[in-house]
Amino acid sequence: MLLCTTLLLASLAATGTASAHAALRATDPADGTVLRTAPRHLTLTFTESVGLLTDSFRIYDPENHLLRTGPAGHAPGRSDTARVGLPARTAEGTYTVAWRVVSADSHPVSGALTFSVGKRTATKPIPAPDRAEHPATTALYNIARYLAYLSVAVLLGTAAYVTYCRPEATTPLRTPALTATATLALSTTALLLLRAPYEEGTSPTTALSLTALTHTATTRPGALLLARLALLLLAALTAPTLLRRRTLPATAALHALTLSLSLFLSLTWTGAEHASAGIQVPLAIASATLHLLAMAAWLGGLTALLRTLPHVTPDTLTRFSRLAFTSVTVLVVTGVYQSWRGLGSWHALTDTTYGRTLLAKLAAVAALLLAAACSRTWTTRLTRTPSHHFGDATAVRPLRRSVLAEAAVGVVVLVLTTLLTTTVPGRAATETATPAAGIPTASVLTVPFDVGTPGGHGKIQLTLDPGRVGRNSLQAVVYGPDGGLATVPELRVTLTLPAQRLGPLDTKLTNRGGYWATDTLDLPIPGTWTLKTTVRVSEVDQVTVAGRVRVTG
Repeated sequence: MLLCTTLLLASLAATGTASAHAALRATDPADGTVLRTAPRHLTLTFTESVGLLTDSFRIYDPENHLLRTGPAGHAPGRSDTARVGLPARTAEGTYTVAWRVVSADSHPVSGALTFSVGKRTATKPIPAPDRAEHPATTALYNIARYLAYLSVAVLLGTAAYVTYCRPEATTPLRTPALTATATLALSTTALLLLRAPYEEGTSPTTALSLTALTHTATTRPGALLLARLALLLLAALTAPTLLRRRTLPATAALHALTLSLSLFLSLTWTGAEHASAGIQVPLAIASATLHLLAMAAWLGGLTALLRTLPHVTPDTLTRFSRLAFTSVTVLVVTGVYQSWRGLGSWHALTDTTYGRTLLAKLAAVAALLLAAACSRTWTTRLTRTPSHHFGDATAVRPLRRSVLAEAAVGVVVLVLTTLLTTTVPGRAATETATPAAGIPTASVLTVPFDVGTPGGHGKIQLTLDPGRVGRNSLQAVVYGPDGGLATVPELRVTLTLPAQRLGPLDTKLTNRGGYWATDTLDLPIPGTWTLKTTVRVSEVDQVTVAGRVRVTG
């Protein structure tokens, strides 16, 4: 009978929300550059495919007036590149660009940049706040996403528990299954209505706009949400007939139907998240689908076990123990692969938000495995208990406590899993943080020198802090041929910005007893600056060496 709800659950087998981020890889013109002539196009390149909105680009001229541009599109053959044409006639000065796109896994991302034509001029505050995420819309959308994840876990877990573990009493499972179904329907409806405001960064009051709903229906996330609602409606129409039956036979056909529908649901879910973009997409989707199914079978099955625990039989407990063990094995294997794919490197584990969230999830999973081990121990003991003592509270109570602890930690794991799907993968975050080829690392520069005399060589370490437009500090430390600190009678550093024919600017370093420094270095323009360092080691021996450093806006 509950399997009617299981079919209902399985028949909800279609759709998915999405989230994650495409990260900006490069721009043309580059952020902060000064051009001799106006560009014909503005091009943004991302780490994955992006979708465009009706006003993905807002470009403001030096007087802060919104430019009239052509419609945004993709570069020929490049779904990861967004492009918009610029007017033929443009005034001299600095232009501000506010942009917003939707990544392949359906999460909107936005940002801003500037470029100048002819010369750099003072700019007013970037008009991007109206394009940022709307707090109310984002909060409501995320709540709906969390509820959708939780409800699908309960539904799929109940399906697995009923079809594989075959409990004698399925009546206690009717309420949680129907509640999960209703919750999924409501959360899906909310996601569908909020999708356009979420993408556009507007108020939830715009959700019922016919234009917004029409646009949502033509996108992949919207189509998946509509498919889910259609399947839920189909389930609602067929469920009453099934619910009149007191039991559902555990036939191979029923098992195959439940499994196929659950698989279809998981595929449409994972096909819209991190797995749908990046490297090894087919393998990633397969791994993510198995991960979701295993998670639901374990955590959702725990909920079903708790509801039927007073009436559970040794055979049902044994089957659930096998189901849980298999689920854990699949979770570990697929989790290792997904972690590697999302991180890309060891340092991303601690240097990125994705990595730190993953560490928190791993800690929660460790606690979950500990609770599961306790449950497995009590399960083994109970399966050896004579059947006429099986319902005894003294025998069942320890198992109930361990299963409750397991379920509680499982909710934490679910929350962290959902949070991971909204976080830029460590691989993408690291890639976009890597400087372009030929540009040294931003704030620390080490330059070797050699005046051509015995012992007249070494290196100079220059530290520019914070490496942004405005007030900076610059420190210079000289190391001798043996690698130790060296004192020199004179050290002079100048900065030049060749692209803008600016400089040289004298940094006016002063000797501070062991190192040279200044705290009053003003840099007016972002770009790749050339540092020329003149070091004098004696009255007549000196040399000038050069290096480059990136200054951001």
